Amino acid sequence: MSAPSGEVAAVARDEGHRFSKPLREAIMLLEGLGVEGDAHCGATVKHRSRVRLDPTVPNLRQVHLIAAELLETLAEAGFAVAPGDLGENVLTRGLDLHALPRGAVLRGGETAEVELTGLRNPCYQIDAFRPGLLAQVVRRTPAGVELRGGVMAVVRRGGRVAPGDAVEVQLPGGTFEPLERV
Repeated sequence: MSAPSGEVAAVARDEGHRFSKPLREAIMLLEGLGVEGDAHCGATVKHRSRVRLDPTVPNLRQVHLIAAELLETLAEAGFAVAPGDLGENVLTRGLDLHALPRGAVLRGGETAEVELTGLRNPCYQIDAFRPGLLAQVVRRTPAGVELRGGVMAVVRRGGRVAPGDAVEVQLPGGTFEPLERV
């Protein structure tokens, strides 16, 4: 069985801690830090609520990825959400990001590599952006809570990433470890 692959549909970054991020022609990933020029770039946590708890914790949320297919599903449910609106750095197409295991490595551009660390845990701010949207990305099912707000990663190898770049997935060896909140 071959590893899944897809492509980069859009990239975004923002210097400030705003909900949405403006689209860019390209972003530069910095090894061990995240997206150059983004408010969440750094070796330790940058999410404001997490910084208040303990600013020394390693940053496992350096890069936020969302599948373009989620935006299409949201549109079908009546929510107009454009690339960058949900604060993602990388919008992919053709990859079921939520089905990948922890430790999966995504390669994009010529050299960039990110390692998936977990699921994004959407918060109440998403309803301030679009009322009712939180219920679309955090679903209660008989099996438990399903988080559909994207995945988080750390940068293993830096490099430029731009729309149209292929994304290749390297699955980790060993036991499949599902993505959990991070």
